[in-house]
Amino acid sequence: MTNNIHNLTRSTDDVVIVGGGLAGLFCALKLAPRPVTLISAAPLGQGASSAWAQGGIAAAVAEGDSPEAHAADTIAVGGGIVDEAVALGIAREAAPRIHDLLAYGVPFDRDLEGRLAVGREAAHSARRIVHFRGDAAGAAIIAALSEAVRRTPSIRLIEGFVAEALLTEDGAVTGLQLREAGNFAARPMMIASRTIVLATGGIGHLYAVTTNPAEANGSGLAIAARAGADIADPEFVQFHPTAIMVGRDPAPLATEALRGEGATLINGQGERFMAALHPLAELAPRDIVARGVFAEIAGGRGAFLDAREALGERFADKFPTVHASCIAAGIDPATQAIPIAPAVHYHMGGIAVDARGRSSIDGLWAGGEVSSTGAHGANRLASNSLLEAVVYAARIADDITGHAIPSPASLPEALVTPRGGAPDEARVKQLRTTMSTHVGVIRERNGLADAVRSFAALEQTATSIAVRNMATAALLVAAAAWSRRESRGAHFRSDHPSEVPALAQRTMTTLTAVREIADGLTEHSTPRIAQSMIA
Repeated sequence: MTNNIHNLTRSTDDVVIVGGGLAGLFCALKLAPRPVTLISAAPLGQGASSAWAQGGIAAAVAEGDSPEAHAADTIAVGGGIVDEAVALGIAREAAPRIHDLLAYGVPFDRDLEGRLAVGREAAHSARRIVHFRGDAAGAAIIAALSEAVRRTPSIRLIEGFVAEALLTEDGAVTGLQLREAGNFAARPMMIASRTIVLATGGIGHLYAVTTNPAEANGSGLAIAARAGADIADPEFVQFHPTAIMVGRDPAPLATEALRGEGATLINGQGERFMAALHPLAELAPRDIVARGVFAEIAGGRGAFLDAREALGERFADKFPTVHASCIAAGIDPATQAIPIAPAVHYHMGGIAVDARGRSSIDGLWAGGEVSSTGAHGANRLASNSLLEAVVYAARIADDITGHAIPSPASLPEALVTPRGGAPDEARVKQLRTTMSTHVGVIRERNGLADAVRSFAALEQTATSIAVRNMATAALLVAAAAWSRRESRGAHFRSDHPSEVPALAQRTMTTLTAVREIADGLTEHSTPRIAQSMIA
């Protein structure tokens, strides 16, 4: 049922879930009939990156495939820092979660014999991507789960509110501070709860070019970090190599499945360039393809996705979402190559969680892109993100179900932060430009140092809590990227272009640690890498 927040008591025994994407919806459904309050910044079904996912869900459900092979592929592209036990566990839980989604009404594609139809994507050794209509899996999943949530009487739905701060006491979560989305003058409201799940999505809109919705602005990462949560792998940001460059923000996505069906990457002279960079050519890991595309653009040759020979007139039927985006921009992909560029697509980093989705703060769980489980390492394997979201959402629900929920604490007398005010659009634009320029596909020491100093200053001076949250999230990413003096997976340093074997481990840090780095850089010194940064 849907409730206006003003009818919600300020203290609740409900499980409070923040986020209306795949992880939040699936977790809420798995918790039924336990009472849940689900808070979504956008109307349900909108504003979630998972709703825009074109690739599908990776699952070893086809004959001849196995979870072990799926895990091996995941580990192979993860830059040497994938948690192998986590990867195997997720792969083994894939088939049951696919069947859960089918039970909730997700209409995955099937073959003529009624079996789930599977496709292949980059760096997978088998066809194991479960789709809906080629490139509309995310939208179909979110639509089905949204309908199921609205039918579930134990779920109280609050739409149009954002979480802008976590309340904590003695290392445990005690509640949330909320504000009406877009109403920056509104007085915040606090909800007391000792059981909170963050499923707020990623950080794409910290960058100037992204495929993510505007709600993916790092707010969940920021509020958890400011509450003292451990943060894992924030420097690892995946750039999708084939965003469609037609002047839209966010940029439309040309799914990787197109390359799986034979589409090629060419420059403005019509030359294929990926074959010279990797044996898998267009199906190489995303970081390698993204850098290849970036190099063609930087060299003035341009980059294009060419599906004319592979698909031609079949394009519209097989990939209707991409086709519609192209046609809207005046491009006929059946007869024209599609202009592309790398765009921020997925954050491998996030709130550090254990195998049950628990963060370092008692009573706080995290799932989906806002979390970091260790499954993706330095470079996510295609179509593993939706799988990870449903697997961990189910685990979080099981973990919460197995424990009594403590009574909510009393609310504090004062707001965590009273800062309201509309975001300064000029400062937001500058932040996004700085992230793309200095913390983007290719990074180097001086640019990263400038970014760290800029974000640290903005975090302290921002008059809007929304901008402050963006600056906090950006600072975490930039400081971790400055500290990792090597290139690994999606993190590429032009001044340290090789992997350093001694650094083949995950980053664990806190906001306190990255602020120390910023302080050192502001004092024009070269601080030692904080011990918590590479551990």
